[in-house]
Amino acid sequence: MLTLLNLLSAVALLVWGTHIVRTGILRVFGSQLRTLLGRNMRRRPLAFLAGIGVTALVQSSNATALLVTSFVAQGLMGLAPALAIMLGADVGTALMARVLTLDLHWLSPLLIFFGVIFFLSRKQTRAGQLGRVAIGLGLILLALELIVAAAQPITQAQGIRVLFASLTGDLLLDAMVGALFAVISYSSLAAVLLTATLAGAKLISLPVAIGLVVGANIGSGLTALLSASLQSPAGRRVAIGSLLYKLLGLLLIIPALEPLANWLDSLALSPQGLVILFHLLYNSLRCLLLLPSVGWMARLCKRLLPDRPQDDGVMRPRYLDPAALQTPGLALANAVRETLRLGDLIETMLQHLLEVLRDTRPEASRELRRLDDDVDSLYSAVKLYLARIDEESLSPRERRRWAEILELALNLEQAGDLIETMLGKIQDPKTGQRQPFSDHGLEELSELHARLLANLHLGMAVFVYGDEESARQLLREKRRFRAQERRLAHAHVGRLHQRNLQSLETSSLHLELIADMRRLNSLFCSSAYLVLEGRDSGALATGSEEEGQRSSSP
Repeated sequence: MLTLLNLLSAVALLVWGTHIVRTGILRVFGSQLRTLLGRNMRRRPLAFLAGIGVTALVQSSNATALLVTSFVAQGLMGLAPALAIMLGADVGTALMARVLTLDLHWLSPLLIFFGVIFFLSRKQTRAGQLGRVAIGLGLILLALELIVAAAQPITQAQGIRVLFASLTGDLLLDAMVGALFAVISYSSLAAVLLTATLAGAKLISLPVAIGLVVGANIGSGLTALLSASLQSPAGRRVAIGSLLYKLLGLLLIIPALEPLANWLDSLALSPQGLVILFHLLYNSLRCLLLLPSVGWMARLCKRLLPDRPQDDGVMRPRYLDPAALQTPGLALANAVRETLRLGDLIETMLQHLLEVLRDTRPEASRELRRLDDDVDSLYSAVKLYLARIDEESLSPRERRRWAEILELALNLEQAGDLIETMLGKIQDPKTGQRQPFSDHGLEELSELHARLLANLHLGMAVFVYGDEESARQLLREKRRFRAQERRLAHAHVGRLHQRNLQSLETSSLHLELIADMRRLNSLFCSSAYLVLEGRDSGALATGSEEEGQRSSSP
């Protein structure tokens, strides 16, 4: 019992090591990998090679599958190139299995020792995360040694021999067992390496080992499908296509099993080396043969899993990928993109508000209220997504960006509520008709609305790029807006002295709308203060001084 527990703990250590390597690589190079995979990869060979490279780097085809499915779910990548990347990921896993079976026992203590030093001394830096990667690699090598050591006593147990003797080379049965190994260990790499160890100990024959390896590949497809279960239909198609390709590989290997096993037996290699060699040859040949069919497979997956209709009409988040939460940099980038969608919705609401003011389109008010529901929905999604990010893993710069995203999302949500309140003021609560404004009053409100829309655009640009000069420019525009607001308010009071009937009827509403636009403008310009505070207090003081000087000038 203790020996079996040692073996299971060694496998668990191997899985944990691959997890540490994956998270460390994604935290250091996550943005670059995301950019690489997110580029236009219509050329299938390029996508195939990208899948090999990324999987070899992160030590896990499951990690590559999570990235690719999120891209497809967000509409950033087509299904056909995504399937080509997944085929490359299978080859990358086989290559790493070959590397990890080399005699590298001397490397494990060095990697763990220096990795711990770098990780603990510089935890939030790039060097610290690379130390984390070194720890993971050292644990992987150590786990492989422990698996070999733990398997030795097991091979001598009569009960275990009888158990594995039941695997007589029935490919389908062996594949089912191999798939079960991969799903339980959450790693096809761990299942393949365990199979190689069992073959090296003469516990299983070569045909049985081949079946287990084929099944381990299928198990990785099942794991990816389970991981993508919460994705949209577009994202799940990637996992389904990858699984179908692995099942096709099983069908292709059935008629060639016996001659292939005989050919491998003729090679002057150890049983463990033969298993690793088969894994590499099988995945390479299978993926190269199936690569031209990714377009056909993409069409099949779309038929098997069509898009679900959205029947409630509420907008849903597009970029908040849960799989990216383990990589704070990627998660923050996703939150930024979703916040930009909030900005687009606020812009559309402002345009509808102007249509209501001018009474040019009766349905604009109904669309504006629907958009406010969308704003509330996206804001809640962004807020909850940010709450799920582990703050302890954020660097100081990432913490500042986290706060900027949350504050801007809150300001935009408040802006949406304020615009809807303005709509209620403009329309008569009984008839739903617009209150009549004078021509001069309507022109003034339209002029202020145009400047408000321009400041929204500039504020979103400052949020995205964080340019200090643009932030100061936004503060100057805020001052100009307030000056114009005061001028228009004075002009309105002047029309009241002239006894303009329409101005008298809408005087209170006119001044309230101007005050509401001033509050909206303050919400849109808040990103300037966030950027200048992020630089240093001197930059903020300079920006405030400039604003004060300009405000006091005539």
